[in-house]
Amino acid sequence: MSLDDSRVNTGSGQVSTGALLWTPGPERIAQANVTAFAQWLERTRGLRFTDYGELWRWSVTDIEGFWQAIWDYNGIQAAAPPRQPVGRRQMPGAEWFPGAELSYAEHVLRNERPGEVALYYQSETTPLTALPWERLAGDTRVLATRLRQMGVRRGDRVASCLPNIPQTVIAMLATTSIGAIWTSCSPDFGWRGVLDRFRQLEPKVLLCTGGYRYGGRGYDRGGEIKEIVGALPGLEHVIYLPYEDVSPPAGGHAAGSPQVHTWEELLDHPPVEAAGFEFDHVPFGHPLWILFSSGTTGLPKAITHSHGGILLEQFKLQRLNMDLSAGDLLFFYTTTGWMMWNFLVSSLLLGVRPLLYDGNPAYPGPGVLWQMAQDAKATMFGASPAYADMLAKRGFVPGDEYDLSALKTVMLAGSPVSPECAGWFYRNVKRDMWLLVGSGGTDVCSGFTGGAPVLPVYAGEHQARNLGVAAYAFNERGEEVTGEVGEMVITQPMPSMPVCFWGDDADQTKYKDAYFREFPGVWRQGDFFKVNERGGCYVLGRSDATLNRYGVRIGTAEIYAVLAGIDAIDDALVVNLDLPGGGFFMPLFVRLADGLVLDAELEAAIAERLRREYTPRHVPDKIIQVPSIPATLTGKKMEVPVRKILLGVAPDKAANPSAMADPAALDAFIDYARTQHDY
Repeated sequence: MSLDDSRVNTGSGQVSTGALLWTPGPERIAQANVTAFAQWLERTRGLRFTDYGELWRWSVTDIEGFWQAIWDYNGIQAAAPPRQPVGRRQMPGAEWFPGAELSYAEHVLRNERPGEVALYYQSETTPLTALPWERLAGDTRVLATRLRQMGVRRGDRVASCLPNIPQTVIAMLATTSIGAIWTSCSPDFGWRGVLDRFRQLEPKVLLCTGGYRYGGRGYDRGGEIKEIVGALPGLEHVIYLPYEDVSPPAGGHAAGSPQVHTWEELLDHPPVEAAGFEFDHVPFGHPLWILFSSGTTGLPKAITHSHGGILLEQFKLQRLNMDLSAGDLLFFYTTTGWMMWNFLVSSLLLGVRPLLYDGNPAYPGPGVLWQMAQDAKATMFGASPAYADMLAKRGFVPGDEYDLSALKTVMLAGSPVSPECAGWFYRNVKRDMWLLVGSGGTDVCSGFTGGAPVLPVYAGEHQARNLGVAAYAFNERGEEVTGEVGEMVITQPMPSMPVCFWGDDADQTKYKDAYFREFPGVWRQGDFFKVNERGGCYVLGRSDATLNRYGVRIGTAEIYAVLAGIDAIDDALVVNLDLPGGGFFMPLFVRLADGLVLDAELEAAIAERLRREYTPRHVPDKIIQVPSIPATLTGKKMEVPVRKILLGVAPDKAANPSAMADPAALDAFIDYARTQHDY
């Protein structure tokens, strides 16, 4: 697409919410996958839609027709056919494609093309390298065969503490190809954080390595791996990927201790031809993998997703709402402990080539990921808004440094995206590109809101609700509202909603309590949400981190959006405390740029900016400088634990240190709660 095909409006200064940033031209609209899908619906179903909004409304009202169309359009293969697209329709407990038997991994490996590249990978020590399909598929079949020989059967759990490297992809595909259940933590998880997750599952196999590199430094994990191996009940086998001179965990000698195998040992096996390999075809709802909530309080929830649900949802999401096609090259910066890794690897379903990166995104310099994107000719580049803020504060301009002519799309996910952050990409990366901003969750391993390549991009706004996602804003009375902030709810089931929380009771008490307690039969996501008249969406922070002042609810993202434009502030966290007698206290905690100290002038500037850009209700009662902002391992600000600590909850009851990126970040808040009497 050339600049003649689009309109771009970025300006050079501050970008306001709702400013038009980009409009797709006729060529991009005509070539979009969602356009082809709409044309296919007209040819094969006699359905005609004049715009994306009409298509979305059909997708969330005729859910049987929509999801059957997704099945047919993507050529889903089933060893046993479904009787119908939807059996039971209620939430929780919706039944999808009853009778169908299929395999997620089979749909990946059906794209095997000898001589073609399956994926690319790079790390701090490994240059950009291509992995051909014959290696990916061949090693997957060999490892799956060895797992079967080790006694791994349908329903057994296989856990991984490997980094974002090809071996992890191969292990996931091998596990799921035989009906076993995959789960993963990244190597930087502390041993207690790993055990909090894996002990719930009692895996039969653990894949691990002796260490990892980050920011030019090696981290020895040998001691922690031994701790993990020794504390996992029912563990029978350890598959060890060597790291430098770190010894593998001991095993295989004492009664009940697991056998230890090296990766090379297991892969040293005659090839297993595609024609001779049998996938385990499982029911649509059979567990595929288990992801975990951040576990800010208590044990992380073991969120269990299904083969069929993930298969359909990823085909729909990536093909229609993200406009990905076979041959595209997708990069998203993630670790193996975040759902975005599962998303990234699932692009193999479409014949897209994922690009894996293991290491610090700013080492040895801020351009490392953009250099990689240039060399690999990435068509979609994805990262978190925090990464973009880091580049902006360093004054780095990727578009001036690298050839990004292959780049069609930039995707931002993981936290709210300020209007200024969106404008920064159009000014500093590329003018003629689509900026895709969305919101989803580990809960469904997908997005609720996001992109539509046929719609304009407005600053601070998600373009639309994704197809098949009946997302609405509800007020306190459970009524749908437009143009007002409410609770994000999903009123119709989605195939990738969890089949269960692993270890829940027979009544699924924890599952129901997590999503259905407030609005029975309706999924409550736990985010503040607003939909405007044209269908644009705003996700305004967690609703359980409510800022409720004078009866007006404020999303924390509104505060953060303003602060993102103040150079002196590196990071921030705001909470609101409901006090006895109907009062409240709203402190704002800020981490300032190196060497800066909070003074009256900066405090006044912050207050004036918030008052000017939003309302006087957005101005905090007090601003406090702290050395760091507490966040989970996946980068989410820990607003709820901080609020609990400030209200007097014991720190060990308010937060789980093993779920934190830096447990020491809470110290300043604990001290503030103990020594200050502002509230």
